[in-house]
Amino acid sequence: MRIRRVLSTAALLAGAVAAPALLGAAASPALADSTPSASPSGDDSTPTEAGTSFRTATEIEQGVQATAGASTGDYLYWQFPADAGQRPTVKATVKLPEASRRAGAETWQIDVYDGLRRRQACQYGAQTRTAGADASSVELSCTLRTVRAWSETWANDPLPGTYYVRLTATGLGAADLGLPMSTQLQVDSKDIGGSAAVDGSLAKPLVPGIATAENPEKDGSDDVTDDSSGSKTATLSSLRPDTSGWWSDRWVWTGIGGILAALAGIWGYSLTRGRGRPSRIPPGA
Repeated sequence: MRIRRVLSTAALLAGAVAAPALLGAAASPALADSTPSASPSGDDSTPTEAGTSFRTATEIEQGVQATAGASTGDYLYWQFPADAGQRPTVKATVKLPEASRRAGAETWQIDVYDGLRRRQACQYGAQTRTAGADASSVELSCTLRTVRAWSETWANDPLPGTYYVRLTATGLGAADLGLPMSTQLQVDSKDIGGSAAVDGSLAKPLVPGIATAENPEKDGSDDVTDDSSGSKTATLSSLRPDTSGWWSDRWVWTGIGGILAALAGIWGYSLTRGRGRPSRIPPGA
């Protein structure tokens, strides 16, 4: 009976400890789903042009389909924010010029760079594709590695901040340069969760900036901050990734592991303690 009371008390304590963790686990998807989604209407939510360099890259939010018209051979640039725990996937569809106007096959390539302009490897996806002479479109995709909250300075891991997408055609003949084309691009992310969490975080997301003059008003820079050295810095992107909170599903598994360890300890104690009380009769009585 005593063992049953001990185990029942332990079960009640375990339930009390597990309840907040389970409630947090239930609330975690709700928090993830509470990220504001882009509206299908409005000029700001549906960009219709692309930049021609890193500094003029068009800003897009995740989940928004951007379109752009350009000439074959141009370099097209977009930028989007990504937070820790996300695995972004960039998809692009290029509508090629009419087959009668093209001289031959065309090879298209999509590249992704982080806020430090380091080229990021694609975990999987068709990053480069060749369209035949009679093809009307070509589809490209690039799934990055999971964005980490912190990394060693020598590593090339994706970190929270701004990411750049560059789309261009490679190996074109002179007859194909300058032909009109159009493209559609969209970025979506999968939330990996606590399995990608690390013990550390960046002080600030990697958002590129440039040094400005002493009077920022003359430069037309709206987002200007002072760094530790006192110089002015203007950021090149107005989009910021959602700051990662302290909660992740690692807390749930840590709590469950602690509960199981406590129950195992109580069970082991009940086995080694014995069922009866030791005799108190002195020897020789």
